[in-house]
Amino acid sequence: MRTAYIDYAMSVIVARALPDVRDGLKPVHRRILYTMQEMGLRSTAAYRKCAGVVGETMAKYHPHGDLALYETLVRMAQDFSLRYPLVDGQGNFGSVDGDPPAAMRYTEARMASITDEMLADIDKETVDFVDNYDGRLRQPTVLPSKLPNLLVNGSSGIAVGMATNIPPHHLN
Repeated sequence: MRTAYIDYAMSVIVARALPDVRDGLKPVHRRILYTMQEMGLRSTAAYRKCAGVVGETMAKYHPHGDLALYETLVRMAQDFSLRYPLVDGQGNFGSVDGDPPAAMRYTEARMASITDEMLADIDKETVDFVDNYDGRLRQPTVLPSKLPNLLVNGSSGIAVGMATNIPPHHLN
């Protein structure tokens, strides 16, 4: 029983609950940003519907509910949630007062300019790739981030038997 609990706890920690210190992201964040990179949604590109980003991410890398993916994408666009937002959103992405974001069919997004630096050189074998959930595609284990995202944006997460709450810090 003890071994099973430890195996389960480590699976939750590594697979979804706590960020990787190398890029400061949880797997769901990494998968969304990598999908946006593949879709050509750099910071200089035109905005695309969030529903498209969520659908692509779910189909290729994260076969879970679309609502959880959209909530993650929204949080990465909120300047009151992250010191340096990773997604540049257009439309209603909620408010600091608790107002919910508009439905994903009404909002649009692209990567923020700071995110371009997190994904720079990903095509030059700078990080390891692993198979996605069904073995059809490859996804990065971490992003080759040029900035210390875990420090500048902080993170919080609850896992089995542990938690983290890292506050954001200034980039200067």
